[in-house]
Amino acid sequence: MDALPTTRLGGTDLDISRIGFGAWALGGAGWGFAWGAQDDADSVATIHRVVEAGVNWIDTAPAYGLGHSEEVVGKAIAALPEAERPYVFTKAGLVWDEPDPFAAPRKLLKPASIRAELEDSLRRLGVERIDLYQAHWPGDGALLTFGPDEDPAATARHATALEEYWAALAELKAEGKVRAIALSNHDAAQLAAAEAVAHVDAIQPQFSLLHREAAPELAWAHAHGTGAIVYQPLHSGLLTGTFSAERVAALPDDDWRKGFPEFTTGLAANLALVEALRPIAAAHGTTVSAVALAWTLAWPGVTGTIVGARRPGQVDDWIGAGSLELTDADRDAITTAITATGAGAGPARP
Repeated sequence: MDALPTTRLGGTDLDISRIGFGAWALGGAGWGFAWGAQDDADSVATIHRVVEAGVNWIDTAPAYGLGHSEEVVGKAIAALPEAERPYVFTKAGLVWDEPDPFAAPRKLLKPASIRAELEDSLRRLGVERIDLYQAHWPGDGALLTFGPDEDPAATARHATALEEYWAALAELKAEGKVRAIALSNHDAAQLAAAEAVAHVDAIQPQFSLLHREAAPELAWAHAHGTGAIVYQPLHSGLLTGTFSAERVAALPDDDWRKGFPEFTTGLAANLALVEALRPIAAAHGTTVSAVALAWTLAWPGVTGTIVGARRPGQVDDWIGAGSLELTDADRDAITTAITATGAGAGPARP
């Protein structure tokens, strides 16, 4: 195994590599938020490659492939020597419609449901304890959509108070079923409410050069001794330097990115920002992906970042970001490019 820089995840006993592996795309096709078809053999080989490269944690969720991502992760880690097995992070709170895999899952966090989901995750992953267990979204009962919500009255009937589901996760930690607990996609006010019930070990917001709105949550984590692992730092591939308008148009119809605003109405500005990263990457003898990730890792409060891959060869594109140090001039140039292109949203620098 190669060595990657590690750091402590908040106040937990987990020393994690600054780059972790995200297993969303390994869920394969046949569900509403799929990335298209995925070969399980490629998935297992990719996990083994990232572990060999020094990545020591994998982030997944039951909703990714409706259980399939967890199964693939379980298969991959079972084939590794016990001493080389990575930490496994997963989540609760997205409950899908069994008869209709393309229906949007519902954001449910009833305590009984959390316990049932945990047992299912333990079985699929083939482990006895989850290293980091996360509430995937606030448990408001709404459908997971990026458009208008459903009827508010229907949402209210399914709602679970944050204090109730956070206490349930804290109980699982006290019982030893999970090692640490976290909140994903929760805002700073929700984090403060949870902290009054039990310490928030970690958070998982979306954060990248194009999605910078989680700066307040990262500041909250930094101030409260809470770890922060951020997701989609390469913005679903847009920040790898491999996308073009033609490639987006050629995405398969079952790839969720094809209709997402960042890949449609915002595409031109986003690609312009990527072009501004190329000279910085060239100066460091590295890739556009590594520059985008290093920018994310340099943000105050960020403990680690989650990066995905679908084939072993893709790992080499970004694995060097864990040890890449951007200069002040690099960061100034990126700030200027963000402002000039108007790409994304949120503060351009801390």
